[in-house]
Amino acid sequence: MFGGFPGMGGMPGGMPGMGGMPGMRRGPAADTTMLYKTLGVSKDADSGQLKKAYRKLSLKYHPDKPGGDEEKFKEITHAFEVLSDDEKRNIYDEYGEEGLSQHQSGGGGMDPTDVFAAMFGGGGGRSRGPRKGDDVVHRLNVSLNDLYNGRTSKLAIVRNRVCSGCNGCGAKDPKLVTTCRSCNGEGVKIHHMQIAPGMVQRVQAECNVCGGVGSAIAPLDKCTKCGGDKVVKDRKVLEVHIAPGMQSGQKITFTGEANDNPGLVPGDVVVILEQTEHPSFVRKGSNLIMVKEISLVDALCGVSFTVQQLDGRFLHIQSAPGATIKPDSIKSVPNEGMPTWKRPYDKGYLFVRFKVNFPTNVSARQAHALVAVLGPQTRPDAPPDGFEVEECPLLDFSEEHARQTQNGGEAYDEDDGEEGRPRVQCAQS
Repeated sequence: MFGGFPGMGGMPGGMPGMGGMPGMRRGPAADTTMLYKTLGVSKDADSGQLKKAYRKLSLKYHPDKPGGDEEKFKEITHAFEVLSDDEKRNIYDEYGEEGLSQHQSGGGGMDPTDVFAAMFGGGGGRSRGPRKGDDVVHRLNVSLNDLYNGRTSKLAIVRNRVCSGCNGCGAKDPKLVTTCRSCNGEGVKIHHMQIAPGMVQRVQAECNVCGGVGSAIAPLDKCTKCGGDKVVKDRKVLEVHIAPGMQSGQKITFTGEANDNPGLVPGDVVVILEQTEHPSFVRKGSNLIMVKEISLVDALCGVSFTVQQLDGRFLHIQSAPGATIKPDSIKSVPNEGMPTWKRPYDKGYLFVRFKVNFPTNVSARQAHALVAVLGPQTRPDAPPDGFEVEECPLLDFSEEHARQTQNGGEAYDEDDGEEGRPRVQCAQS
């Protein structure tokens, strides 16, 4: 009673159950596992496991997603389309891809994007309208002054525009465009290659006659303006408005200004700002940082200096009366940092890090004067009775001293392995 349904034992007439199909014979080693491997599931996976695997992989490889792979997406969709259909799955489990090809008799499956939309309810994937063309990215070097004050830069681009002479059909008259006979208008051809006895690989390639467009135009019928290319080159100058407060790495998008091709929504031109190094300031968010070298006298008696701001103003910066400045200390000047994007009057801080330059030498007379002002010097503690004190000069550090010490240590380590070397023992009290 159930012999005619897939998987219920088959019928003598050859319905696609276990009894076989007319005209189909399983090869000695037909590959019936490849589609399962494509989805990463076992051969006994149920519908829930198939959907879960397809959902994960299709989101990863969807052509509209960053890092997507259109060919991989098509393979995943084909595998899910076959294995989620009980009839097709039984045919594949019995005869492999070759059996599916004979069963379909040349009929194509669903569009991969339709399968994706059906799975996700039309959201998160490709829209039903025309696909969007690729974006074109340009990197624009800007100075810190540009990001502080704002600037308008001009960018000349050359892009494709749909030919106005033929409205993108490529022919003098749309009626002169014919369907490619080689691929029947599909733009691709499906080839089945036998890679081993009983193993057939399905390969999809762009039609070599029409170049993947699915149509053909006789040479004399091509548009005289575009020569049948459907697009013409167009030059345009874009004005890039850099607003005060923008940051390095920020993107400025010109919607629809990239290449325009028939059947596609034009892509965008994306300009990415890249800040060049400034000789005095470093930017950290909405703040500016600078390093100021000062003398020991300035550090002790008060500092006063001028600095030119990025907008050309000169700022007079001075410490509070009686305040000293320690080496590597950081002071702040409010409202003299970077402007905030879209709120140019809101500015951050200007941070000043002080580097104190000490004098190389001090004369005895100067030392006495300093002691008189700053107080007596610190004297070393006297050692306990019975201990001698060795005088050790304090020298400037040099890389040569460090290398000598290191080399000496290595030599000492090598000497440790020598036999017969006298060893020094610590004195016991």
